[in-house]
Amino acid sequence: MKQWKVIFQSAPIIIFLCLLSGGSCNRTVDAASDDAPAWLRQAASIPIQGYDKKVNAVVLVDDGTLKVEEDGRVTKGHRGAVRILTREGRAEARTRVIYQTDTEKVRDLKAWLIRPSGEVKKYGKEQIADISLADDDVYNESRVSVIIADNDAEPGAVFGVEWTTEDRSVFTQYPWYFQSDNPVVQSRFVVTLPVGWRAEAVTFNHPKIEPVVSGSTYTWELKDLPPVEEEPSGPRAGSLAASIAVSYFPAPNARSAAGRSFENWGDVSRWLTELSEPQAVLDDALATKAQSLSPRDAPELDRITAIGRYVQGVHYIAIQTGIGRGGGYRPHLSSEVFSKSYGDCKDKANLMKAMLKALKIPSYLVTIYSGDPTSVREEWPSPQQFNHCIIAVKVSDDTRAATIVNHPKLGRLLIFDPTDEDTPVGDLPDHEQGSLALIVAGDNGALMRMPVTPPESNRLERQSEVSLASTGAITGKIHEHTLGQAAVTARRELKHRPRADYVKIVERWITRGVNGASVTKVEPTDNSDGTFDLNVEFSGAAYAQLMRDRLMIFKPAVVARRDALFLTEKTRKHPVILDSQAYSETVRIKLPPGFDVDELPDATKLTAAFGAYSAACEVKEGFLIFKREMTIKSATVPVDQYAAVRSFFEKIRAAEQAPVVLARK
Repeated sequence: MKQWKVIFQSAPIIIFLCLLSGGSCNRTVDAASDDAPAWLRQAASIPIQGYDKKVNAVVLVDDGTLKVEEDGRVTKGHRGAVRILTREGRAEARTRVIYQTDTEKVRDLKAWLIRPSGEVKKYGKEQIADISLADDDVYNESRVSVIIADNDAEPGAVFGVEWTTEDRSVFTQYPWYFQSDNPVVQSRFVVTLPVGWRAEAVTFNHPKIEPVVSGSTYTWELKDLPPVEEEPSGPRAGSLAASIAVSYFPAPNARSAAGRSFENWGDVSRWLTELSEPQAVLDDALATKAQSLSPRDAPELDRITAIGRYVQGVHYIAIQTGIGRGGGYRPHLSSEVFSKSYGDCKDKANLMKAMLKALKIPSYLVTIYSGDPTSVREEWPSPQQFNHCIIAVKVSDDTRAATIVNHPKLGRLLIFDPTDEDTPVGDLPDHEQGSLALIVAGDNGALMRMPVTPPESNRLERQSEVSLASTGAITGKIHEHTLGQAAVTARRELKHRPRADYVKIVERWITRGVNGASVTKVEPTDNSDGTFDLNVEFSGAAYAQLMRDRLMIFKPAVVARRDALFLTEKTRKHPVILDSQAYSETVRIKLPPGFDVDELPDATKLTAAFGAYSAACEVKEGFLIFKREMTIKSATVPVDQYAAVRSFFEKIRAAEQAPVVLARK
C-alpha cells in the first residue's frame, strides 16, 4: 500500500532514503493465535468482487488519525486492512512505522492475519524489527519499526495493522494519500485540534475534498477508489494519487508550543534561511582552498566550475540529528564539512555556498524534490514537499549556460546539483529539470520552475563504418560522442560498475542489432569538458540474410538507439512525458563485391509539436550511406494526443526496421 512515498508517519527529510528491503526481516511468525479486533473483523466482512485478475490485493480500510494538543504534542494513529487476492499479493502483508528518535516514539504497533479458514495470528512485540532507516548514514535518528508476514499470508487472507505514535516535532503539516497501487474500498483522515484552532487542506488529483467538521474535528473521506497505475514515460504514482495536504494553525493570540505554520512560500523561505544561513561559515582554511581552486582572473563560469568539481568530490555521507526539530533541513557547519570531507546534499550545497562566498560570488540554497519533476505543488507551501538540496549561483550577464534562470529580485541564477557527481556545472539532472523548487533567500525566496536544457544540449552523435562480405558477414566500427544528460547516462554506465559489467552492457547493445556478434574493442573516454566518447569494434558472421544465393537483405540501422521509446498500448490514462534530447547517426556501409542495390527503404520525415525525425539512404561510390536524426523537445503530451505521439514513435520504429535489398550482379 502507498509504496511510492513515505506518508503521514513522519516528516520528509532532505536526504536520500533507502527503501526498506523486506529480505533481511522476512520470517515466519509462530505467534499464538489471538482474536482480531472488531474493526478488523468488520473490514474482513466487506465483500470483494469484480476486480481484474491483475489486481493482487484490495485495501479494505485505510484510516489515519491526528490529534494535536496545545502543548505541541501530536498523537498519530493508523488502522489498515488489506485482502490478499493472489500469491503476488502476499507482499502486502507487511507494515512499517517510521519515526524520529529525537521527538517521536512508537507507543503501540500490532498486526493480525485472518486466514481464509478464520484462524487468526497476532503479531506483537516479539515480531517487530526496529532498524535504522538509512543503513549507509554515519548516524541517523530516523528509525523504522517493521512487521512482515509475507510467509504466513495466502490468497484470501486479510492482513490488518494498528499503530500509534506520539510526536513533538516542529512540523504542523501532514499529507494523506487516499489512493494506492491497489484498489481502495475506504480511506479516511481525521484531524482533532484544540478548541479555536483551524485546519486547512489542499486537494491534489481529485475534485476538492470537503471535510466533515464537528467542533474542532475534521474528517476527509473517499471510497471505492481504483488503483493508481504508472505508465511508460508517464507521471509517477505519487503525482497521480488522490491526496490532501493538511496544515493546522493555532487560535489567534494562543500561547502554544506547536511548531511553525506556513501561510505562503515566503514563510517557508524565511524559516529555511534561519536554519541554514548561520551554517555557511567561512574560515581561513576554507577560504584559502576556494581561492587556490579558482584563480581570480579566470572567467566566472570557470571559477564556479572549479568549486563545483571540488564539492562533487566530497563524499556523500549523512549524519542526521534533530530531524523532528528541523535538523533534516539544517546543514552542518561548512567549515566542519570541509575539514571532514563528507556530508549529505544540504551539507555539500552549503559548503559550495561558503566557498563561493570566498570568491565574492553570491549563491543560495535550493530545495527540490529529486526523482519526479511533477511532484511539488505550488498550492501547498511546505518544506515537506522537498527531499533534496541543490544550489543557485548568481552570475553576470556575460556567463552563458543552459541551466540559468531569471529571478525577479535576485537576477540571473545558475542552477547546479553538487551532489550529482556525474552532472557538471552548466547541466542539471534530467529528473530535476522542470521541477518547482524553492530558492532559499529569506524575504526574496520564491518557488521557481527549474531550467529545462534544450535538445541540442543533450545530444548523441554516432558515426558507424561498416563492411559487408558477400557471405553476409559484417565488420564494423562505431564512434559515439555525447554531451549533456546523454553524456551523464553514458558516464554512469561506466563509473558505477566494474569494467567487465560495463563491457557486457555494450556487448548486449551490439548483439541486439547484430545477432551473435563478437565485440573486439570497447574504449570509453570520459572527457574533462563533460562530454563522453565511446569507440566500439565488432564483427558478425551472418548479419545480412542471403536468399537463394541471389538476394541479400539487411537493415541499414545496424545498432539500435539505446533510449528508444516503445508506446505499445492502444489507449492511455495519463500524459506522456518526453525528455529533451537530440540524436544523429551516419552509417557508411561498404557494399559486398558482386552485388548491386535492388531496393532501398523510402525516406522518412516526421514533424510534430514535440519533435522531428528523418531517415534516408543513398548509394555513393560503393557505399550505402544511411542517415537518421531525431530531435525531441521536453514536453508533456496530454492523453487526447496520445494517438499522435504513439504514431510518431511507431513510424520511427518502422523506419529503423526497414531493410535494404541487394541483388547479385
